[in-house]
Amino acid sequence: MRNIIKLALISLIASMVLLAGCVTQNTENAQVQNAQNAQNQDYQTPYHQNQMGVGRGKIVGNNGNINVSLICENIDALPKQPISEEEKEGLIEMREEEKLARDVYLTLYNKWGLQIFKNIAESEQTHMDSVKYLLDRYNISDSVKSDEIGKFSNPKFEKLYKDLVEKGSKSIVDALTVGATIEDLDIADLEHWISKTDNEDIKLVYENLMKGSRNHMRSFVRMLNNYGANYSPQYISKEEYEQIINSPMERGMQ
Repeated sequence: MRNIIKLALISLIASMVLLAGCVTQNTENAQVQNAQNAQNQDYQTPYHQNQMGVGRGKIVGNNGNINVSLICENIDALPKQPISEEEKEGLIEMREEEKLARDVYLTLYNKWGLQIFKNIAESEQTHMDSVKYLLDRYNISDSVKSDEIGKFSNPKFEKLYKDLVEKGSKSIVDALTVGATIEDLDIADLEHWISKTDNEDIKLVYENLMKGSRNHMRSFVRMLNNYGANYSPQYISKEEYEQIINSPMERGMQ
């Protein structure tokens, strides 16, 4: 009888081990299959959607970066309207002004190693790309002839670059002040060019760039405060500045 019981127990244990092995194998197979399905889904999704999340989320991130594919999708959904010479001038100016911001931040990041400059420089690249899409849409020659840092078609931006880098190289507080100054200028110029256009696609881009610039300003001012320093606006009004820094980060529209 004992031998029979022993055999029964051994059989039961063996069955349990075999069953556990099957469950584990099935789980692993399911995980592999899910991964393969996800990979297949990635291949079935257009590249720009897979990379940028078109149709999901917001155009503007907390860091002020623009979801380029999503904003391009929104632009394409709008009618292409006649464009005036003044509207062309605005796009050409803003393309180089966003490059100015990117180039100064990259240079100051190399000088001071503060992550905020690297992060916002990457964000400014998405701003540049957004304006470039409008230039292409309206067959306007790109004002950025060289992607080299500090190189501009408009001498005004070349001088601004040199002046801002010189000031920002004096100290970390000066560098952060330069960051806030660039965003201050950017917001003022975007407001100016918005008032000069009735094209919905241009307004869409400018309004979202401005949200990004306000987020950048909030970040720079917060860092300045951490260093015991403040910023006084030079281009926008004191009232607008206070409203910006005392309001939360913006995510833009879908």
